Amino acid sequence: MSTILVNNIKDTGNNTLLSSDGSGSVTLGSGFPDNTPAFHVSLSADQSVATATATKIQFNNKILDTDNCYDNTTNYRFTPTTAGQYFIGGLLRFQSSATATQCFFQIKKNGSGLAQSYYTNQYYNGHGIHIITNMNGSTDYIEFFAHHNFGSNTNIPSTSDNAYGYGYRIIGA
Repeated sequence: MSTILVNNIKDTGNNTLLSSDGSGSVTLGSGFPDNTPAFHVSLSADQSVATATATKIQFNNKILDTDNCYDNTTNYRFTPTTAGQYFIGGLLRFQSSATATQCFFQIKKNGSGLAQSYYTNQYYNGHGIHIITNMNGSTDYIEFFAHHNFGSNTNIPSTSDNAYGYGYRIIGA
C-alpha cells in the first residue's frame, strides 16, 4: 500500500485546487463551484388558500439563505445575485381530509409558470416538484403557488415537512 501526503494541490498556474489543514478538513479552491446562492424556506404559521384560486405561498421562515437572496417579508421570492443554472424544488400538502379532484403546486419564474404539478388530494397527500432553470443573477426571480378545489378555504400546514421550497445554483452561467 502506498500513501501520498500533501497539504496543497495546485495547477500549473500555482492556483490552489485543494488544500488540507492536516487534521482532515479539506478546502476546495476557487475553481470548484460552491452551489450558492442557496435557500430553503417554510411557513411559520398555517396559510389559508381560497378554493379555486391560485395563491402565492408566503414562505416566511428562512431555514437557509446563504446570500440573503430570498425575500421572506414582502414578495416571498428568490432573486439570486449570481447567474447560472439552478435546481429549484419544493413540497406542498393541504390540511384537509376531504378529497379534491384538482390540486396543483406551481413554480413561477418572473411571474410565468415554469413547472406545475397537478394531483388529487386524498387524506393529507403531499406532492413535490423540481425543475432546473437558468437565472440571470440580477432580475430573474422564483415564486411558489398553490391551488385547490375543495369547495372552501383550506390551510397549508406550517410544519416544516408539509410545505417548503428550496433552490441552489448547480453550475455557472
